[in-house]
Amino acid sequence: MERFEEAERWFAQSLRDLKVAGDNLKLGNYEWTCFQSQQAAEKAVKALLYVHGRSSWGHSIVELLNYLGSVEEVSEEIYIAGRELDRHYIPSRYPNVFESGYPAMYYDRITAERAFESAEKIIRWVEECLKKAGLRL
Repeated sequence: MERFEEAERWFAQSLRDLKVAGDNLKLGNYEWTCFQSQQAAEKAVKALLYVHGRSSWGHSIVELLNYLGSVEEVSEEIYIAGRELDRHYIPSRYPNVFESGYPAMYYDRITAERAFESAEKIIRWVEECLKKAGLRL
C-alpha cells in the first residue's frame, strides 16, 4: 500500500478516536476520554511516520516523536502533550494499577479535559505536517 494511503488510514482513525474521546468527555467517562485521547494522538503520529515512509511500533507517543524527530521538527509543546497522554495508556484501563478501586475512581473532568486538549494539539500539528508533505485531507 502506498505510504500516503496508509497515512490517510491512520489519520482518519485518529480523528474518529478523538471524536469518541470527546463523546466520552460529555458523558463523564473520564478514564475512557484519557485513553481514547492517547490513542487518537498515537495514531496521528503514526500517520505522520507512514507519510515519511517509516513504519511504527509501540504505543509511547514520546518514543514515536523521538523517532519522528529526524524528519520533522518536534516542539517542546508537542512533547509536553505527548508526555501527558502517555501517562494514561495503562492506568486508564486496568484496576490493578491502583492499590484499590478501579480507574474511574481516579479520573476526573479536569484530567480528561487536559488529555483531550493534548490530543487535539498533537492532531492539529500532525495535520499541518501531513499537508506540508502533500497529503490531501
